[in-house]
Amino acid sequence: MVGNPFIPKTLVGHTAELDTICQILQSDGDFLLVGVPGLGRRTLLHQASLLSNARMMDIDCLRATSASQFLGLLAHGLADCFTTPAELALIQRWSLEYPLGVEAAPLGRFRVTWPQGVGKEWAVFQALLALPQYLAEALDCRVVVTFQNFPHLRSWDRQGKWEAELRQEIQRQTRVSYALVSTVVEPWVIASNLAVVHLRPVPNAVMAPWLMDAMGAEGLTFDPSDGALEWFLGIVQGHVGDAITLARRVWIEHRAENPQGTVIQTPHVQRSLINLGADLAVTFEALLLLLPPSQVRVLESLALDPTDSPQSRTYIKKHQLSRGGGLQGALNSLEQKGLIYGPQLGYRIALPLFGFWLKQRLG
Repeated sequence: MVGNPFIPKTLVGHTAELDTICQILQSDGDFLLVGVPGLGRRTLLHQASLLSNARMMDIDCLRATSASQFLGLLAHGLADCFTTPAELALIQRWSLEYPLGVEAAPLGRFRVTWPQGVGKEWAVFQALLALPQYLAEALDCRVVVTFQNFPHLRSWDRQGKWEAELRQEIQRQTRVSYALVSTVVEPWVIASNLAVVHLRPVPNAVMAPWLMDAMGAEGLTFDPSDGALEWFLGIVQGHVGDAITLARRVWIEHRAENPQGTVIQTPHVQRSLINLGADLAVTFEALLLLLPPSQVRVLESLALDPTDSPQSRTYIKKHQLSRGGGLQGALNSLEQKGLIYGPQLGYRIALPLFGFWLKQRLG
């Protein structure tokens, strides 16, 4: 399998957001990072933790569909973050007073364990949340606990009990910073005065130099005479993840078709984009099948006919969309899923490759 030389080794853009997060971490603060997948959320958090000399526990809530799985993610995050014999000794000593244990794992690692049984999970949850604070104090270090896709907790935490406990823990901890990652700002965040950092698409003025340097490292350059670079940037719309994916595809196909060639022209990008869309079709079709028909209809309308005002009477009539609360509910749900941007960015489809494929599919 061919690797991807276009995965950035440093952050692409978002320098202002990086500075803001570093300031929050240096004051042991907490924050919500808002942005759609693919904009570099995880890279930004890793870079901020590194610059702030902080340990980082990364928990992806999307991977948990039950309380026991969520506990497993917390335990795994601890084992990845604290690895030295001295740190292991601290965890072992601390666990004697809690319903936790420590045992050896492959490759010289360890795992945190707990007794299985009905009614034990809540006590384990509280213990695992308290452990990072203890370690931060004992080691005199900063710890950042990131919860990617934070709202996904509600898929199994129906009563909101676990989320409420986590919110309280955020307020209690003094040596641990919590970074919650989501696609929208929810009302409780505003009420809690939690700092909010918005992550937006990378401007072309920043994306272009990175892309040219990345292609140049592979011996390629964009033809300035036919606007190939501008066409590429117009497709990816500041979305770093899709830019990486498309750049890799252009590189692979250009190398296969013309091993000695060094110039990328617009037809090369167009052909690679179409082929990439065909390869991703199964994934995109599956995504549509998971959505209610009303949301699919909104996505199709925005793909064919982008607008800043999908709620306008003219647009609703033109695309036969539901009126009133039904349309607004579909827009809100698509924004929460990270499939479209909200009103601040004009309700456009947030995943450019998906939007291009959808337009081609309807075309």
